[in-house]
Amino acid sequence: MPACDKIKLLEKRRNHMEKKENFPPFRCVLEGGCGEIVEKKSRFLATVRPVETEEEASAFIEEMKKKYWDATHNCSAFVIGRRGEITRCSDDGEPSGTAGRPMLEVLLKEGICNTAVVVTRYFGGTLLGTGGLVRAYGAAVKEGLKHSGVVTMRYGTRLQVTVNYPDVGRIQHLAAGEGAAQESAEYGVNVRFVLAAPAEDEERICRSITEATDARAEIEILSHGYYVDRD
Repeated sequence: MPACDKIKLLEKRRNHMEKKENFPPFRCVLEGGCGEIVEKKSRFLATVRPVETEEEASAFIEEMKKKYWDATHNCSAFVIGRRGEITRCSDDGEPSGTAGRPMLEVLLKEGICNTAVVVTRYFGGTLLGTGGLVRAYGAAVKEGLKHSGVVTMRYGTRLQVTVNYPDVGRIQHLAAGEGAAQESAEYGVNVRFVLAAPAEDEERICRSITEATDARAEIEILSHGYYVDRD
């Protein structure tokens, strides 16, 4: 390989490594859900929804306020950005710091971003006190998350691996052992797998596939980006 081509290849790999460092894994809600707790006859309904922007989060909060217009309170919290660049919360009439902040702290402690939650309270006739409210709103968010699709998103590489049928078992076994997620498999004259793997493991997994199939497998890098880490 000419020296200039080697330099270009090294620069490409270095740039790719720098890109990996700028895209750390994060947790988010893939599918929203609802959960409910009851505390001294007060009902706390938590509705969780994935959001990408502050505008989406605000629209969701207004939607919940209209849906539960007859509720005593509709408190809210949301986190936007993979690093939690934007955070907001609202007590919606509850004593300051007893609702929105505890809700937000649950999201931050769980490391969940790009997510909004509204906890709707129907007053049951008994005052819960400051500590009771903090615990109730935090517990409601946790219950809502239990009924939502919380996932870890990891920056990685999508690989297309084409093999003949005798090598199918090897690829499936290798993918499971190496931590590569099988996104799809297309069966025809041969078999085409689409695998998603952590970016830092790209070279190692490609090498393992080549060795396991005695270089019979055709490997193509489809893209780099975030994927759902099923582990």
